[in-house]
Amino acid sequence: MAVMQAPGGPSPGQTCVLILIFTVLLQSLCMAVTYLYFNRELKQMQDKYSKSGIACFLKEDDSSWDTNDEESMNSPCWQVKWQLRQLVRKMILRTYEETIPTVQEKRQSLTSLVRERGSRRVAAHITGNQRRSRPFPSSSKRNSKVLGQKINSWESSRRGHSFLNDFHLRNGELIIPQTGFYYIYAQTYFRFQEPEEIVGVVSEEENRKKNKQMVQYIYKNTSYPDPILLMKSARSSCWSKDSEYGLYSIYQGGIFELRENDRLFVSITNERLIDMDQEASFFGAFLVY
Repeated sequence: MAVMQAPGGPSPGQTCVLILIFTVLLQSLCMAVTYLYFNRELKQMQDKYSKSGIACFLKEDDSSWDTNDEESMNSPCWQVKWQLRQLVRKMILRTYEETIPTVQEKRQSLTSLVRERGSRRVAAHITGNQRRSRPFPSSSKRNSKVLGQKINSWESSRRGHSFLNDFHLRNGELIIPQTGFYYIYAQTYFRFQEPEEIVGVVSEEENRKKNKQMVQYIYKNTSYPDPILLMKSARSSCWSKDSEYGLYSIYQGGIFELRENDRLFVSITNERLIDMDQEASFFGAFLVY
């Protein structure tokens, strides 16, 4: 006989489907709860670690630890500070490696430049020449833009104390060989002597003529049309009526920036009183850097 199924009850197939659906829903619910739980735990751990790291920098963690203690080495603060110290050390080493060679190269290049310029000895010293009767140009050639009378003749050979290293002398002018800063100097020697026949017989007017103003100028010629005054120095003298002679010297010097092919020269007032002795009157320049 066949077994009859009660009318209105679920079939075995439907029951299996319902059990399967319930099992899937239960597993999904368990996975969701597990995910939320672990997510909350991970967030708490992250917040705790972040606060601990910030506390290390803000010195909120007052616990002391020793680098030789294993428990201290496992501390989050120790790890954070150790990593930060390693990072800073690497950055310092990299900066040192990149900077120091550059400084050394600059020093080497500067040293080589100084040696090169020092070996060249860019300098000149020219002296007076008493053998030349006309150290000054004629009055017709006098430049109206120049104060005083230009000294046109200097001793430029290696006789005595004169020399020219990389310089050239032309018409009493030193020609600058290269651009740079130069120390320029000059000295002129003035000698006044009363003729013997009028010594002791000097009128008041003639005595006033003894009042002399001696001025020394140093000029430079450039591409500019007119000479440029660099320095000047002056002495005033008032010889008494009983004096037979007087001696005065004027010296001046200074550092100036000059360009290649600039020309330097000296001019003075009362050129009749100048003494062109080589130890007393001279003119020169040398390259500083």
